[in-house]
Amino acid sequence: MTSDPIDVLAIGDNDFPFHRFEEMGPHIADAVGSERIDVALTTEKGALEAPDADVVLDYLTDSTLTDGQQEGLLSFVKSGGGYFGLHCASDLTSTVPVDDEDVLDSRDEPIEELRDLVGGHFLTHPEQSAYGVRIVDSHHPITVSAPDLRVFDEPYVVDVSESVRVLARMDHPDHADMPVLWVQEYGDGRSAYCSIGHTVSTLSNPDVAALLRNCVRWSAGE
Repeated sequence: MTSDPIDVLAIGDNDFPFHRFEEMGPHIADAVGSERIDVALTTEKGALEAPDADVVLDYLTDSTLTDGQQEGLLSFVKSGGGYFGLHCASDLTSTVPVDDEDVLDSRDEPIEELRDLVGGHFLTHPEQSAYGVRIVDSHHPITVSAPDLRVFDEPYVVDVSESVRVLARMDHPDHADMPVLWVQEYGDGRSAYCSIGHTVSTLSNPDVAALLRNCVRWSAGE
């Protein structure tokens, strides 16, 4: 294991009234950053053409990328880089609206290549609420010492590939068996995804922050 810090490129956007990276980015950096994890924030999708980092932390709501950006990200992970999708990273259908009076537009189907990278995709969500997050696999480095959690967040209903390893599930009155955290190998790299992360209160929860740092470390190959 290297003693060098893990460099994280955290990317998001400000195109919607929700998930605004200018607001959430610093809280993500506070949650994930540590003495051994350095976090750089960006809204420039061009940085994905050749990520200068060990891990790309994806907080994009609109996953529309140019061919060069998408190929750069996929190649980065396939060749051994780390990918950590947080919350809205699984929303692979929402797009910036053409009409300024609309909040968002959407494509009919998720981008297949990005869905393979994430390991699933967002379908819908009920209202923000308090709910539990149950660790269902404590034999993985991310969750080996992680406690069950209670958060106030935006509970995501997702469609997940059968090939991923689910580490945590939702304890919610309507969606009790919904996966919340999962991982997979992707080429020579690693991909992790966690659906919580909509609210500042969630990101500032010490147990959540510890879990997210574990996701970064594992994605980086530790």
